[in-house]
Amino acid sequence: MRPFHTLRVSALIAAVSAAAFAQKAEPAGPPPSDLAGPIAQALQKDGTRIVNGGKPYCELWFRTDKPTGPKSGEDSVTLSTVPQGALVGVIHFDGNGADRRGQTIKPGTYTLRYSLMPVNGDHQGAAPQRDFLLMTPAANDKDLSAAPNFDTLVEWSKKASGTPHPAVMSLWKADDGKPGLSQDGMDWVLQNKLGDTPIAIIVIGTAGS
Repeated sequence: MRPFHTLRVSALIAAVSAAAFAQKAEPAGPPPSDLAGPIAQALQKDGTRIVNGGKPYCELWFRTDKPTGPKSGEDSVTLSTVPQGALVGVIHFDGNGADRRGQTIKPGTYTLRYSLMPVNGDHQGAAPQRDFLLMTPAANDKDLSAAPNFDTLVEWSKKASGTPHPAVMSLWKADDGKPGLSQDGMDWVLQNKLGDTPIAIIVIGTAGS
């Protein structure tokens, strides 16, 4: 018979393993019906559902063509030709979700628009790259071609967070690899494609990790 402490360790390992495998990615089907037509048509026909703890957590759809503009000369930028404010994709939360800062995001559908983290002391060390996405309630964002500047996009995104800070998600250009969900420290990272460009986005994370 194994010692009691060994049994406890084995049980703990089993529990941790079960928790790890509770996060997975699976097909999500077509974009939500509450999106504006031009936005829905610009997205992947089959999105990705993230399952967390055995329950649907969110679904994501990215654009089939990467929005492109003049190359940025900014430092620490991985998607240097994606314009400020460009629509990159859409996310739908089945229940309460969370952004990169740990802010609660209410159930619903949100557009994801691109911007760069400001270079100031408030954001120092928040991420190796400055690329990130801001959420906006889909009901308030219906123009595919809109390109709001940073300040305007922040105001839009405050309607998603319900706080003085926008609702943000960490994004970067990924190494070539198979799309899917993987764990990186305390974070769960979804790798997908924006057009032909591989991207990575933290879909489940711990604020400050």
